Amino acid sequence: MKIINMASIATTAGLLAMTISAPASAQLSETVAFLMPDQASTRYEEHDHPGFVAAMKELCSDCRVIYQNANADASLQQQQFNSVIAQGAKVVVLNPVDSSAGAAMVQIAHSQDVRVIAYDRPIPDAIADFYVSFDNEGIGFAIAESLVAHMKASGIEEGSGVLQINGSPTDAAAGLIRDGIHRGLRDSGYETLAEYDTPDWAPPLAQQWASGQVTRFGDRIKGVVAANDGTGGGAIAAFKAAGLDPVPPVTGNDATIAALQLIIAGDQYNTISKPSEIVAAAAAGVAVTLLKGEVPEPTTELYNTPSDLFVPAVVTRENIKAEIFDSGIQSASAVCTREYVAHCRELGITN
Repeated sequence: MKIINMASIATTAGLLAMTISAPASAQLSETVAFLMPDQASTRYEEHDHPGFVAAMKELCSDCRVIYQNANADASLQQQQFNSVIAQGAKVVVLNPVDSSAGAAMVQIAHSQDVRVIAYDRPIPDAIADFYVSFDNEGIGFAIAESLVAHMKASGIEEGSGVLQINGSPTDAAAGLIRDGIHRGLRDSGYETLAEYDTPDWAPPLAQQWASGQVTRFGDRIKGVVAANDGTGGGAIAAFKAAGLDPVPPVTGNDATIAALQLIIAGDQYNTISKPSEIVAAAAAGVAVTLLKGEVPEPTTELYNTPSDLFVPAVVTRENIKAEIFDSGIQSASAVCTREYVAHCRELGITN
């Protein structure tokens, strides 16, 4: 696994240089497809896709990149997959809407001598040519461990209750995050009051479920381990709608602008900073290596698939300035808007 120190990263160019291992200016002219799963997570449109295109341009200026987003529709992704194969894609970077459906796509691709790089979400039921992602099980453990440490430091007694909000039940990466959360909570001394798998990672569904748990458990809820920023934001909205003040500490993952603002304001406890350009650039490097007929070198293995898994940083109010702003991952102008201006000044993010 590759450990990333976010404080040492200053620019996107630095991210690309850090992760691309294939030689630049490869004399190739092939088609590569980049298939992402949904638009509920803004990262795919804002970071993964541009990061992959930029890295491919550096590594293979004559290669063609086809980008498609399935908008959480497994049938649509199958159509997109068939289309890019028909258009001559020799490598498909696949982030599956449904991990089981993704296994069938791997088999189809291999039958036509097309390589598949599993991206972000693993494909457990088929052996892809490579898997590139952040360490999802490690992410789940890290956010849960961070929350538990915070609750203990805040004097919340053992036996107190927490909620667990997982990601989509059709997403194998969500399952890994869930397993990591279980590990982080197992010996914490806190009781998991209820647990929920959020269809399609949809924040409104997470909010609806959390609202029901607020009605059910009330102030017995002392913390929430949410698998990403969208589900965490849904939980926070549920607490606020119910008039609970203060909101119990809530975790997240992805370091979205909305989550960073909630952390700065004190409404969300943590998130995971994982600049998607890192995995996008790594996937581009693997793609070019495969196009050259060479074997990419993994650092680990997951589901019998050679893999590179990157270890990202946990971000809280205490280290948000260093991890997010000093490193150049986000700008103060993008995050410190309107009601967040005073909080940003308090944390030294702005003057």
